[in-house]
Amino acid sequence: MEHLLPDSTAFADTVDGKEVRMYYLENHQGMAVAITNYGGRIVSLVVPDSAGNPVDVVLGYPSLKDYLADSNTYLGALIGRYGNRIAKGRFTLNGKTYQLYINNAPNSLHGGHYGFDRKVWEARQPSDSVLELTYVSPDGEENYPGTLTVHVTYTLTDSNALKISYEATTDKPTIVNLTNHAYFNLSGEGYPTIGNTVLQLFADHYTPIDSTLIPTGEIAPVAGTPLDFTQPEEIGRRIDSPFIQLQYGHGYDHNFVLNKSQADALSLAAIAYSPITGVEMKVYTTQPGVQFYSGNFLDGTRHGLSGKPYVRRSAFCLETQHFPDSPNHPNFPSTVLNPGQTFRSETIYAFGIHGEEE
Repeated sequence: MEHLLPDSTAFADTVDGKEVRMYYLENHQGMAVAITNYGGRIVSLVVPDSAGNPVDVVLGYPSLKDYLADSNTYLGALIGRYGNRIAKGRFTLNGKTYQLYINNAPNSLHGGHYGFDRKVWEARQPSDSVLELTYVSPDGEENYPGTLTVHVTYTLTDSNALKISYEATTDKPTIVNLTNHAYFNLSGEGYPTIGNTVLQLFADHYTPIDSTLIPTGEIAPVAGTPLDFTQPEEIGRRIDSPFIQLQYGHGYDHNFVLNKSQADALSLAAIAYSPITGVEMKVYTTQPGVQFYSGNFLDGTRHGLSGKPYVRRSAFCLETQHFPDSPNHPNFPSTVLNPGQTFRSETIYAFGIHGEEE
């Protein structure tokens, strides 16, 4: 397995005067995860395939230098203060309007110019299976109000699940939408396509977007559209359908409204599996939405741990989150956090072999 994990020396450096390191989580079932405190990024996630061989199922670069050179892919990173897009980088809170940095014209994306993905997080590893990360975002950073204190805990269980727990508090009213931007390929990191990966989303509705990928405010049924993954479906079968939503996103890049019997309950959001390796991933979350992104803007110019190019649609993301542009849509779940409140969410990526009993 060691040959699939990144070399820690390639990540030992300082950024903005803070120490960057690689941390390894391992369990007793043949699973290992490598995470750097630069952006809290999952660099490698190794699981057994159907033959018992180790396979790395997330995209990752071989060195810190590669991550520093890539400011717009968000590979494996923790995202904040606000994951996804805010229309024209503008929102109003308690009567005051805030203007954010426009880094995905004409909108603000994933926290702005210098989001949580590019910060060095304070790290503590209390055991072989747990990594605790902390970042304090000062009042006014990226023009967001309030000092936001964020704690993220990665836990690797002996049932081959990676649990991500988020917690945040603020000293002024603010908005917050935290997620992780891991790119998965269950056929193996560097495998050239996700077209044959089978996906099921437990979402009967989605939030349609305009040509700038901002939600219109509508919550629409997926039934009768190529966005219907309520039954298992190959990702590639309908991805190039002449459907305006897919044309806007250059493929799938949409927020799906999860079927929830109780708002903040941990529930099954997605199941995906590869017919190549047999690896299956189940995603559970307390969040109301999941952004399914089919890697449409990967372009083959960057190479990963295996030395293979990361080409278009060679990975997919399932970013559990609140909805894009929520501050500008009163009908969406609120992303406002006030002093005295604690934002909490949990997402679990559970791995196994398709067709096998748990």
